[in-house]
Amino acid sequence: MFEKILIANRGEIALRVLRACREMGIHTVAVHSTADADAMHVRLADESVCIGPPNAMDSYLNIPAIIAAAEITGADAVHPGYGFLSENANFANIVNEHGITFIGPSPEHMSLMGDKIAAKATMRSLGVPVTPGTDSPITSDQEAEKAAAEIGYPLLIKASAGGGGRGMKLVHSESELSTALSAARSESRLAFGDDSVYIERFLSRPRHIEVQVLADHYGNVVHLGERDCSLQRRHQKVLEETPSPALNSEQRKHIGETVVRAIKEIGYLGVGTIEFLFENGEFYFIEMNTRLQVEHPVTEMITGIDLVREQIRVANGAPLGYTQEEIEMRGHAIECRVNAENPQTFTPTPGTITDYHAPGGLGVRVDSGLYSGYRVPPNYDSLVAKLVVHGTSRNECLMRLRRALAEFVIGGIDTTIPLHQSLIADSDFVNGAYDIRWLEEFILPKG
Repeated sequence: MFEKILIANRGEIALRVLRACREMGIHTVAVHSTADADAMHVRLADESVCIGPPNAMDSYLNIPAIIAAAEITGADAVHPGYGFLSENANFANIVNEHGITFIGPSPEHMSLMGDKIAAKATMRSLGVPVTPGTDSPITSDQEAEKAAAEIGYPLLIKASAGGGGRGMKLVHSESELSTALSAARSESRLAFGDDSVYIERFLSRPRHIEVQVLADHYGNVVHLGERDCSLQRRHQKVLEETPSPALNSEQRKHIGETVVRAIKEIGYLGVGTIEFLFENGEFYFIEMNTRLQVEHPVTEMITGIDLVREQIRVANGAPLGYTQEEIEMRGHAIECRVNAENPQTFTPTPGTITDYHAPGGLGVRVDSGLYSGYRVPPNYDSLVAKLVVHGTSRNECLMRLRRALAEFVIGGIDTTIPLHQSLIADSDFVNGAYDIRWLEEFILPKG
């Protein structure tokens, strides 16, 4: 097993990885910017190295600084967490070239799935259902017009190299096409350094369903069920749950088996998530994330499987310790992403935490690096905590979640806890009757 792992991330995910390492008897190295010198994962790590100033480009995205930190401390593996460099194939290559193990898939698979057009073509060839759209980048208005005539309006223009809604434009008619195409290319170039875009059918009221997979070096692949991530604002997930209220057992079994066959065929290694839109009983592949997901705890809650531990084990060459038949999904789990934001305007609210009390009790988990006196920096993503609740049924889970949200105290800054309290009390959510448009319609009157 690895002796020492460098955690190339920050915040709650860095702390999550650190805890898994500690339980496995593995020493840890925390890297941090000057803004994160007092972060909890830095305080708890066996060693820490400052890798630059607050700007992420000069610290958490500074590959030479991270490699230097790994070499200086003698780390034999790097865990990238999520975000930052976690899906950067060049970073993975450089880590491996320095004789250090990158805890994740191969750089080749990261590159393949990082190109949305190539990923769709690959999945289509493996029998995975794909959203109708173009198979290559759109290079001209004439190509776009021809593709649009075949696909039909409304349609989406999407960045080939990215996600998170950047480089995405909704087009309702031909008169909007040229302007939207130009805007999508420009936005994609600025966000990802690549202006390649493609066109696909726009689905009006789909659910966002994703399937968690895990694979080892020996061709063993399992899925750990699905997550419903349909509650989104501006293409950013706000709340996730598993199992999805929208799927029946037959649909769940079908998509799980379909994904496992495809992942086994490409020889993937480690954890990954295959994301779909689901509408009128049909699944449509949209992308694969070749890393740990923010929402991985809900899967851990219903399966009892520590995904970070499994990432580390398979990266070290260990086989999976169970078969698909041995994995049992128990009960229901929901995760609320708590952001340092005004719950009505969504304006970021960095500042000092004056009071902090995490909820507890049976089936309640909080992943957070917060503590009283900690200063939330203004330089990074506003996610400050994840409240994850498990129950034997969805109703029990909801009742427990209401109680846990009422107990959760984060003083000194505004957070989105009140938003979560409002939305889980809404009858549509209680009945599971929501889709990817629902949340923005729900919060529209509030700003």
